[in-house]
Parts: sequence; structure tokens; C-alpha cells
Amino acid sequence: MFQIRCPYCEEDRSELEFRGSGEAHIARPTNIAEISDAEFADFFFLRENPKGLIFERWRHIHGCGRFFNAARDTVSDKIHFTYKAGEPMPDAELLAASGIETGAKR
Repeated sequence: MFQIRCPYCEEDRSELEFRGSGEAHIARPTNIAEISDAEFADFFFLRENPKGLIFERWRHIHGCGRFFNAARDTVSDKIHFTYKAGEPMPDAELLAASGIETGAKR
């Protein structure tokens, strides 16, 4: 079991209080009615699964109930940091300067 910091409650809590909700920062197509079924399936179902750092949405279900984003290493399961929903994804250069290796192709 590991601890996750809720950026809204500002507390480290047990992972049992949270639920993962998939990859963060997914942009919905602006022309959703005009894209093909294959393009919609790609948008709806296909997600990154890098070995290394990934940005995910989480929800503090047994706390404030709010969604937030977390930078998690898929190899070690370590959550490096969390940040509020709606905040931009941290820059890869800033992460590298902090000693966090990225595996994502962004």
C-alpha cells in the first residue's frame, strides 16, 4: 500500500481512498460529429501505456470526491506528485531537471 497526496485536501492518504480514472490530458476532438468511427474508437479506447512516467486522473472517493492528476511511474508504481484538475501538464524539461525520467511520448 502506498500514500497519495490529494492536492485539494492537502493530505497524504492511503491509496485505498482513491480510484484511478485513466490517462489525463486527453483532448476531445473538436469536430466529433465529423470524424469516422475508427477515429472515434481510437479517441475513446486507445491510451498511452509507457514504461515510465504517465499522467493519470485520480479521484479521492473517500475524501473530498474531487478529480485530480498524478504523475506516476508505471514500473515502480511511485506517484511523484499530484496537481489539481485543469492545471497544465508539467513540462518534460522541468521534470528532467527534477530527476524524474519520462517514458511518455508527449
